[in-house]
Amino acid sequence: MRNKFIGKGILLVGLLLGCSESDLDQVNPNQILTDQYFKDLSELTKGVNSIYAIQQSANLLGREYWFLHDLRSDDVATGGGQLETPRNQLLTGVHDPANGVMNSVWNGLYRMIHRANVVIDRAAQVTDGTAEQRNQVVGQAKFLRAWAYYELVSLWGGVPLYNSYVTSVGGSQPRATEDQVYQQVIADLKDAQAALPLKFEGADLGRATRGAASTLLGRVYLQRGEYANAKTELQKVIDSKQYSLVDNYNDNFLEETEYNPESIYEVAFSKVGDFNWDADGNGNGNETTPRSQEYAAIGWRNLIPSNKLLAEYENTAKGDEKTDPRLLYSFYFIGDKFNGDKNTLTDAQVQGNTSVLAGKEQKISWRKYSAMYKTADTYYTSGINFRLMRYADVLLMMAEAENEAGTPQAAIGYLNQVRARKSVAMPPYPTKSFPVNSKAEIFRAVQHEREVELAGEQLRNRDLLRWRKQNKLTAEPLTYFQKGKHELLPIPQAEIDNNDKLEQKDQNPGY
Repeated sequence: MRNKFIGKGILLVGLLLGCSESDLDQVNPNQILTDQYFKDLSELTKGVNSIYAIQQSANLLGREYWFLHDLRSDDVATGGGQLETPRNQLLTGVHDPANGVMNSVWNGLYRMIHRANVVIDRAAQVTDGTAEQRNQVVGQAKFLRAWAYYELVSLWGGVPLYNSYVTSVGGSQPRATEDQVYQQVIADLKDAQAALPLKFEGADLGRATRGAASTLLGRVYLQRGEYANAKTELQKVIDSKQYSLVDNYNDNFLEETEYNPESIYEVAFSKVGDFNWDADGNGNGNETTPRSQEYAAIGWRNLIPSNKLLAEYENTAKGDEKTDPRLLYSFYFIGDKFNGDKNTLTDAQVQGNTSVLAGKEQKISWRKYSAMYKTADTYYTSGINFRLMRYADVLLMMAEAENEAGTPQAAIGYLNQVRARKSVAMPPYPTKSFPVNSKAEIFRAVQHEREVELAGEQLRNRDLLRWRKQNKLTAEPLTYFQKGKHELLPIPQAEIDNNDKLEQKDQNPGY
């Protein structure tokens, strides 16, 4: 804490010696102040658009968000020596409070929260438009704030909680408890449900809907082990009749099939310009995402599927009745066609490490969110939207909640709905490898189905966090895991240094 006061003291002395009172009392004539803006519905809408822009930025869904979640899961392995040091630190569990990937996500989430607080706080002064229109804008801001706090609390535990936007240097907040943060998330999502419509159309596609709020609230309750509440929220999504599984599994990851019936909430990208490295998402000339470039077989291939994930898929090579089609839908193998079937993937085109599947060593790469289906460019940033929530996840969460609630047949039914997708058509449970005669066996089927259906979609990390905390893991999947340390990420050191309400003792255990 001492360095904080020294720094502030030096700054204060410098200001006193170098400036008169009139020098300090100046307003930038070229800057629009918050108190002068948000006068009407149009400006309030621009404010909420700026929150979506942060979510799309390089710090979050543009790049670092999916790296952070994947690296903390057992879905991935390093693609080779090209993986940068901060990412490899997360993958191997040697990260510290200065890790750049982790800090980027933390900063992006709090930027979202700050912008959401501005919209929520200033909305009362807007009187044009209808009450419904104003409430919808505030509802979107509350949904986005809830999403940001859910990310923070599930990854870091209790964090500083801001319910209004900060207007002074002294506006920092101490760590709230984990429960306090969750209660804020729940309150925001209930408000969002009441304000948001069932769907948006046209130019408003991609805005948060009532279904997105209910889906996120279901996730929150599941993460907290509140299964009855989770069922209630997820049932709302099912009963809304707004969503259904698409026949083609890959339609969930292609640019041409965005906003399909399975999609509940997407973060939008477009093939406009190049990747926007702006951490604030303020630029409007570059709207692409580097996800394909980072993971694709002919790209940088920084991360590849782990051997453990590959072995999880049902496969006739190990005695299963059918090889799960999602294995081929999710990954590229040497010899696969790409670029509209005009090219064949060769070993020489793929850099980096090999994987082992069914005893065979080979180069296997991520297909999900890869643009290789339509291009052979080795550097390609795409316009593929990121599906942050989809209906298959709702059904699988419902299966987990039903199993915990003591309704096993309902749980099995939801699992089989996902397996029955036309392009997947896996044998229904029970199967030879997955009997479902007990709560434990059904839970094992839930774990399996979530892993193979949702691989590489940044949900595995949170599943492991939940199941570990609820003592449901029969074995720890992360080889580096240290009890009392790796349950949570460390609070960024920059936050402890700059927030005068935090001290080193507020750091998470083990760091």
